[in-house]
Amino acid sequence: MTNILRQETSLSPYRVLDLTDEKGYMCGQILGGLGADVLKIEPPGGDRGRRIGPFYKDIVKPENSLYWFAYNVNKRSITLGLEKSEGREIFKKLIKATDFVVESFPPGHMDKLGLGYSVLSQINPGIIYTAITPYGQSGPYSKFTGSDITCMAASNYMWLSGDADRAPLRISVPQAYIHGGSEAAMASLIAFWHRQLTGEGQVVDVSIQESLLWMCLNAQATWDLNHVLLKREGQFRVFGSYRMRQIFKCKDGHVVYMMIGGSVGTRGQKALVKWMDGEGMANDLLKSIQWETFDARTYDDQLSRQLEPLFERFFLTKTKQELFKAALKMSFLLAPLENIVDVLQSEHFRARDFWVEIQHPEFDANLTYPGAPFKSNEVSWVFNRRPPLIGEHNDEVYGQELGLSQKQLAFLKQSEVI
Repeated sequence: MTNILRQETSLSPYRVLDLTDEKGYMCGQILGGLGADVLKIEPPGGDRGRRIGPFYKDIVKPENSLYWFAYNVNKRSITLGLEKSEGREIFKKLIKATDFVVESFPPGHMDKLGLGYSVLSQINPGIIYTAITPYGQSGPYSKFTGSDITCMAASNYMWLSGDADRAPLRISVPQAYIHGGSEAAMASLIAFWHRQLTGEGQVVDVSIQESLLWMCLNAQATWDLNHVLLKREGQFRVFGSYRMRQIFKCKDGHVVYMMIGGSVGTRGQKALVKWMDGEGMANDLLKSIQWETFDARTYDDQLSRQLEPLFERFFLTKTKQELFKAALKMSFLLAPLENIVDVLQSEHFRARDFWVEIQHPEFDANLTYPGAPFKSNEVSWVFNRRPPLIGEHNDEVYGQELGLSQKQLAFLKQSEVI
């Protein structure tokens, strides 16, 4: 973190009770990053997300889950069985000093336990109660179960992902839950701002499907304006009457390249063709193109297929960085398509101190995590806790903060309440 950032955090006086499974981890992670005290409440034995791989050094056990590590930084962990009456009474005690509750149970589950908003708001009228579900708390789909892939499928996201001549694709790394959790954090903070102005708490209802719909707004607008149903185009993008290829192989991977002319692209395209010609890789057709008038009205699909192989043959003689540096110098539209190794080794991220090392003493190792998603001269992003072990903070919370004795804690543990 750069030295201009102060150590103040915007949510440091406030507490979050995080009851989510993987559908909502990101919400608590963001609130924790802003300084809130996030208590991750796990069932006795641990959260099911701890069983999601991959695992640290391929050792399969709940406290080695890299998936868990990724989304539970800056949280404390307590175990609590809400199905037991003693567990529910402890939860109500915690609510008295809590500002946010975040949960991802099926609609009505917390009401059945006697822990819904109507009950909790009687204990703490200022509580912000955020519920994250696949399809929201109301409507004909609200009782449906969902997964990352079904939420993506139901949102139109998958329809736009993949190649035109193949089935739709789910992005390989889970995305739906991350969008839902991120929108939940934003909505919770809006509700919190309302509370700061009025003193009133409220319910925040987050639909993961609806969160994903916001990622497809161009598809909705294209239908509304032109009655054109956008579809997946793989490495292509449709512009008017032709399909522009955007992904090309190069010597050490792939680049994103846009072959456009007019006022935006003419200078760069001429420079690129001159470079290609200097290495004997531009034919007469390519050299004859009038880039000043090259646009969707003058360019067709047939010409596109003739020109694209020329660029790829040239790109295959260069590395991603060679092409990127040339693009910056010559002003043609190209960028490297970076993999995770490229990102980890990026001089740009290093210059911004983006990556953060967090100590995991149980492994005698420091693990690398993504850092702050923003820079500010007022508020810093917090990285002061590695993801917690199962029930790691039971004594701290139940003993020191709620005042339960060791005898009481032993009884609760034996009774599988904690």
